[in-house]
Amino acid sequence: MSFKLNHLPNRTEKPREKGMTLVLDKGLSVRQVEDFCKSCSKYIDIVKLGWGTSYVTQNLEEKLAVYSNADIPVYFGGTLFEAYVLRDQLDAYMELLDRFNIEHAEVSNGTIWLSDQRKVEIIQKMSKHFTILSEIGSKNPNDIIPPYKWVKMIERELEAGAWKVICEARESGTVGVFRPNGEVRSGLIDEIADSVPVENLIFEAPQKEQQVWFIRKFGSNVNLGNIQPSEVIPVETLRLGLRGDTLFDFYSLDDEEMSQLYADQEKKESDE
Repeated sequence: MSFKLNHLPNRTEKPREKGMTLVLDKGLSVRQVEDFCKSCSKYIDIVKLGWGTSYVTQNLEEKLAVYSNADIPVYFGGTLFEAYVLRDQLDAYMELLDRFNIEHAEVSNGTIWLSDQRKVEIIQKMSKHFTILSEIGSKNPNDIIPPYKWVKMIERELEAGAWKVICEARESGTVGVFRPNGEVRSGLIDEIADSVPVENLIFEAPQKEQQVWFIRKFGSNVNLGNIQPSEVIPVETLRLGLRGDTLFDFYSLDDEEMSQLYADQEKKESDE
């Protein structure tokens, strides 16, 4: 930090198990990644090369090296995994990860049909070689998974060896744990959080209002995913109460200075 400010929430430090910001890289250039890491690597915990973008990315190895030099893990998007599984090329996919020294892998079935049992078997197999992020939730907005099934699947996949479970929202934030209008399915989140430790989950939250909702509900150190590169620093300010949306959420009302601030503000408003 360039200067000091009192009474900020305690943020975890890298390498984090909670309070993670998972970034969605949709095709940044090598130079853009260099600038990105230079400006906010402290707040980037892991990067996903979205969908199948790694297949068509020029200078992929050079780009991965920039992230590696900044101590930022990278993994390929779940759609690429699904494309390999669809073609019965799981072993080839694992060889691909080894070729590029990718240590994390996403296991998902948001687009293809993959039975729960087969998905668990894949997690068990791949977790012996990679750190697995499994993803739950369909990319089809009409495919509504009941809360009890979310909980059951999350618990099974963690037991199978997943490091974290990603709760689906897509880049749009209009499926999975969100309704088509972007509203949080709060009842679903409550049922999941009642059964599963929140630090084992990563909530995809691409929209600012969604990020605010999760930070207010679970605190500064909630794991958030599908964060755009340009939003990493804005998200960190939300976590610290340095943006109007969360300014008063993490400052104790029991603090004498804060109480006086509220009193002064109320007096000012009444005088007006």
